[in-house]
Amino acid sequence: MMRSVTVASTQIACTWDKQDNIDKATALVTEAAKAGANIILLQELFETPYFCQVHDFEYFNLATEVEHNTAINHFKELAKSLEVVLPISFYEKSGNSMFNSVTIIDADGEILGTYRKTHIPDGIPYAEKFYFTPSDTGFKVWNTEYGKIGVGICWDQWFPECARSMALMGAEILLYPTAIGDEPTLNINSTGHWQRCMQGHSAANLMPVIASNRIGEETISQNGTDSTMQFYGSSFITDGRGEIIQEASTDKSEFIMATFDLDALAEQRRQWGVFRDRRPSMYGTLLTHG
Repeated sequence: MMRSVTVASTQIACTWDKQDNIDKATALVTEAAKAGANIILLQELFETPYFCQVHDFEYFNLATEVEHNTAINHFKELAKSLEVVLPISFYEKSGNSMFNSVTIIDADGEILGTYRKTHIPDGIPYAEKFYFTPSDTGFKVWNTEYGKIGVGICWDQWFPECARSMALMGAEILLYPTAIGDEPTLNINSTGHWQRCMQGHSAANLMPVIASNRIGEETISQNGTDSTMQFYGSSFITDGRGEIIQEASTDKSEFIMATFDLDALAEQRRQWGVFRDRRPSMYGTLLTHG
């Protein structure tokens, strides 16, 4: 017996034409589903360009409630018709706060719930603390039609505590929608570091990681001043030991996919004993800032 699941990761370039972005994402989701994908990941905040490059109060108006979000309502219908699981990233308004969130749509088109991004970066051109309140949901794991998934959002991917928490909660696959590219402040190419960090989550927790990143150049204007970023794509899928087994290009709109036996992966986790040999009582330092 085996529980087989096929996962896919997508990447597109985004413009200010929201419907066009949704249409491009729809085309890739449909192609991936026809190719056999059960769980399909879209990138972070794909409805618009990455507006967090600058501080501008006007972009607060992009936030919507879950029930009124255009992409979520559209992909609920698509998920149902294709019988696929879709985590949908969006800018969420809830009461007086706004969050960087992912809503999980199951294969029947029903919403399982929403996770709000825990770790919020604050450095140009990733000035997210201006726009987003830190999570009040805690980490979450979703029991979907095709297995238990944990979803972190972009900056969450740099924190092993996030991945380990989701693994301890029963996740069988970890997914990370992201928006990452130029690092003008650091003056480095972070692609390799970005990938290796998540490969470490995969290796340490013995489960696949799926990452979806945007592509293309985006310019955000504020008071006559422009900020421009080049996003480097390179979306990828690891096996249960941290090796990248599928990787997308740096500049093409496309999807990648891989198939896993979730029961075989669970057996590997038991055999390695890394969860058996954990010493939670010794990890008090993790509750401090060091």
